[in-house]
Formats: sequence, C-alpha cells, structure tokens
Amino acid sequence: MKLSTRRRGLITNGILAVALLGGAGFAYSALGAGGSSADAVVRMVTATRGTVTASVTASGAVESALSRSLAFGSTGTVARIYVKAGDKVAKGEILAKLDDDAARESLASAAASYEAAVDNGTSTTALYAAYVKARNAYRAALREVEGTVLKAPFAGTVTALNGVEGGSSNGSGGGSDASTGQSAATGFVELADTGRLKLVGAFTESDVTKLKVGQPASVSFDALSGVTATGEITQIEPVAATSDNVVQYPVTISFTEVPDRVRLGQTATVEVVTGTADNVVTVPSSAITTAGGQSTVTLLKDGRQVRTPVEVGVKGTATTEIRSGVAEGDLLVPPAATGTSDQQQRQPNRFPGGGITGGIPGGGR
Repeated sequence: MKLSTRRRGLITNGILAVALLGGAGFAYSALGAGGSSADAVVRMVTATRGTVTASVTASGAVESALSRSLAFGSTGTVARIYVKAGDKVAKGEILAKLDDDAARESLASAAASYEAAVDNGTSTTALYAAYVKARNAYRAALREVEGTVLKAPFAGTVTALNGVEGGSSNGSGGGSDASTGQSAATGFVELADTGRLKLVGAFTESDVTKLKVGQPASVSFDALSGVTATGEITQIEPVAATSDNVVQYPVTISFTEVPDRVRLGQTATVEVVTGTADNVVTVPSSAITTAGGQSTVTLLKDGRQVRTPVEVGVKGTATTEIRSGVAEGDLLVPPAATGTSDQQQRQPNRFPGGGITGGIPGGGR
C-alpha cells in the first residue's frame, strides 16, 4: 500500500524527534549534575631528586671591544685610499692620504722662520717672544703635514669607509662633507678589532642584583643554531636606563672565546648562571604557590589534598629546589591551569619532572 505524502512527512518528523530526544538524554547523562569521570581526574607530579640551575638572561648585539672612528688631522682633498671595507690592517699601517702640497709649503715657510728666530737668539724679551711664536708656528705646520696621513692605531678590520679619492676631508674639526658623506661623528675610516668582542645586555633591576663582575656567561646567537660562545661580566653600569616604565641596567659581557662564524652586529642572548644545587629534592616550579612571602605546595596524602608549607632553595625556570616540606617521591597537585578552556582543565597534563595519572579521586577538594 502506498502511503500518502502527508503520512510520510509525519513519520519522518516523528523519527527525527525521537533521535533528538535520545541525543539530549545522552548529553545529560554525560554532563549531568553528577559530572563525568574526567572531572575526577587529578593532575599530579612527583618530587624527584636532581640538579636545579638558576640563571638570568638578556639580549643584545655583538660589538667590538675595541673600535675607533678615524679622521684626518688636516683638511684637504683625498689623494689616495689604500684600504676597503673588510680589509685587515696592522698597527701603524697607512690607510689613506690627503694631497699634502699646500701643507708642505706652509711647513717649509714655518721652518725658515723658526730657523731665523733661533739664529737671532733670545737675549731680549722681544727676541724670546719672536722665537716662541716661530717655534709654535713650525710645530703647528708639522702637525698639519702629519695629519694628511691616516694610520691604523691598532691592528683590526676596516668596517666602513666613508670617503672617496678626489673627495674632500673635513679633518677632525667636525662638520660634514656632502661629497664624501664623512662627518665628525663617523670618521673617514671605521676600524674595529674583531678578535675582541663584547655584548651589552639590558638586565632587569631584579636580575642585576644577582650579578657581579667576573661571573662567567654563555652566549647563543639567533642566526647560528647550535653555536655558543663563552664570556664573563666585565662591567655593570651603576645607572639604570628606563624605557616604557621598565628599569634595566646595561651589563657588558666580554667574550673569552669567539667562534669563527660570529660577526659584528649579530643578535645574541647571554645567559648567566646565578645558582646551582646538586642532588636535591626538586619539584616543577609551576607546583609552588607563593603569597605573603610563604611558599606552599599541595601534597596528595591518602587521597586527600593537603596544603603544605615548604622551604625553597635555588629557583630554576622549570624546577625548584625544596629544602623542607616535601620528600623525594611525594605526589603533588599543581594549581589549576589558568587561561584554558573547561575541556583542557579536565584533561590530565604533563609537567616537568613528573608524569601523569588519572582516575584517582580528588578527595578533600
């Protein structure tokens, strides 16, 4: 017998209604007032024995511990440049020269006047005054000639060249030159000792109290995976620098060992170990709650959670030393995670230094 269209519609709607009621009943049984078995899961970690290391970190850029901006001691036209950026030079090596014709002519004139003054003697006040004036003029002319030659004051690497042959130099007196781009602030040649490197890191006011000159440090580099260098703290600035209401102190770390691949300007992170405790009872740092200067943990004893005061020692990022209040093997219940969904909070989580357990009643909650 064929069913009418109206009867088929009624049957279909009835089936859908039954399905919806069944789904709602299942959901209520799983999430009803009695809660699900997942609600009874207690996240736990175990106190273990091990080593705890506390450290502080800061970032900065690699710099040369010895660098100079070199400028001519005279003004004039650049006659020769003997180096380019990247060249390694020895101490005393000539880097560039100015056209010195005018300077040498002035020197010759000053030398003649000085010689005449010497011949005239200094028997009277006027003769002595003339002698002093001629001598000073000669010395100034001599410095002008010497200033036309730019030499390296130490062995290093040319990091920048701010001039061209045929351009003019403003010397060391300041100002700038449009034809060369040279300025008194930059110098004509930038020279750095790339074998002596340092890093200046900005440490927070709480971290800097844990530092002292001579402490060893390790340096890692953002662009060089797996490459590290060693160094030590050589200077802690006594005056803080404040930015966006954050107080930080510049600390200089001088490298004691420099890998070949490290270059000036690379971004790096310095880490200074401030404390170590070996063969001690440790718990995950996340399991400790501190309020009013008192640190506590929640121990699981006979199925009940017991808030227990503890004495902490070295505080690491992942784990913390416990000097009293917790024994090796004790089970702890970390505070509930914040900023996560209800579903995530109901799931057992792994914690550093401990495993996970589930299905244990959280008595005493």
